[in-house]
Amino acid sequence: MKTIINTNFGKILAIAIISMVTFSASAQEEEASKFSLSGSVDAYYRTTFHDAGESTTASFTSFANQTGFALGMANLVGTYDMGDTGVVVDLVFGPRGTEATFNNDVLNGIINQAYVYWNVSESTTLTMGRFNTFLGYEVIAPQANFNYSVSYLFSNGPFSHLGVKADFALSDDVSLMLAVMNPWDTNDISDSGEYSLGGQLGAYGQFLNLYYDSGKSGGLGFEIDYTGGFDLTEDFFFGINAAYNDNSETGTGFYGAAIYPQLTTSDNFAIGLRGEYMTFTDDAVDDDSPVLGLTLTGSFTKDNLIIKPEVRLDTWGNDIEPYVDSDGAFTSNQSSFLIAAIYSF
Repeated sequence: MKTIINTNFGKILAIAIISMVTFSASAQEEEASKFSLSGSVDAYYRTTFHDAGESTTASFTSFANQTGFALGMANLVGTYDMGDTGVVVDLVFGPRGTEATFNNDVLNGIINQAYVYWNVSESTTLTMGRFNTFLGYEVIAPQANFNYSVSYLFSNGPFSHLGVKADFALSDDVSLMLAVMNPWDTNDISDSGEYSLGGQLGAYGQFLNLYYDSGKSGGLGFEIDYTGGFDLTEDFFFGINAAYNDNSETGTGFYGAAIYPQLTTSDNFAIGLRGEYMTFTDDAVDDDSPVLGLTLTGSFTKDNLIIKPEVRLDTWGNDIEPYVDSDGAFTSNQSSFLIAAIYSF
């Protein structure tokens, strides 16, 4: 009788242990499913044609301006999603990340984004923290852009905001976003006491974006931006970006437009052109500063690796000569070539 009792107890204990291990593994799996990690690493080689690659003259746009071999950035994005609530932390390391965060006082330029969110309902989400801008066609993360170098429109608008925003899905095809934030790319307003306002109306893949701050203390002023595009065929996409900016405090601003025709030729290759015309304005000078940028980019994909060869031509008008040619003379145009490698996970 005693042996039978011990045998039954042993069976019960074994079942209990197995159940506990199974429950623990399930709990760990459920916990792991709430957390996701993604990111990218990119590097490139760049040279300019007319000076045999000896000049370090930049294109006056952000990122991808070094000559020779250069690092873009390493990017790690961690997300913890509980369904109704969650948190996102986006860390960047390297020159592109430092420039994107202005190397500000947020951990010395390491934090690109850090925000919490609450899905109040199926149609309403509240977000608070530091998040990338809603203006413009292009973004900071290189794997999300077709062209590796970026446009003048994107370079001169905001990169990120710190504040609170509310996103409303008004229907399957119409959305609205409203935001109250610090002035662009500002982490501390103790010296200025200034805030900014933002809004976005989206309809059928087209977005009208608005941003306003007073323009004081290095603010941007007012910007209105349209971003959109159309699938003209199954393989041909035509993107559009246009923006107007005015800072009444400084008397400066800009306006311009860019088009992004992109043709997919196979499962792993596409080619696209960015054609951009932008004009900088300044009340303190008589003439505006117009610039034409033409960028032709190929995109070859192998698994998670993207190879992007790119040729770019920048030409300034009104006798503006910001570049230096191989003879040491100033010139109004610059042509460059780069090839970038981007791995995302």
